[in-house]
Amino acid sequence: MGDGVYNGLRSDQSHNERRRADVIVDYKGQQHVVELKIWRGTEYNQRGEEQLADYLDAYHLKRGYMVSFNFNKKKQIGVKQISLGDKVLIEAVV
Repeated sequence: MGDGVYNGLRSDQSHNERRRADVIVDYKGQQHVVELKIWRGTEYNQRGEEQLADYLDAYHLKRGYMVSFNFNKKKQIGVKQISLGDKVLIEAVV
């Protein structure tokens, strides 16, 4: 981008290959961790939230984002904010 504000978008490969964040957005000198999931039920979703919180610890961040792709016909789409310990997770279901 021409304004010098956007620094990059990448998938994370700096951590353990089995457990790495899906997307790291570097914007205005700050990193934002985004975890991408396919909806496979509440229990799987909770594990994804915990996984995101672990990534936030690794990056010394308090706020992260999770996008869940739900292909169920009766899905409830939307965005919600949840607290998990000292972390704030912004979770979108699409």
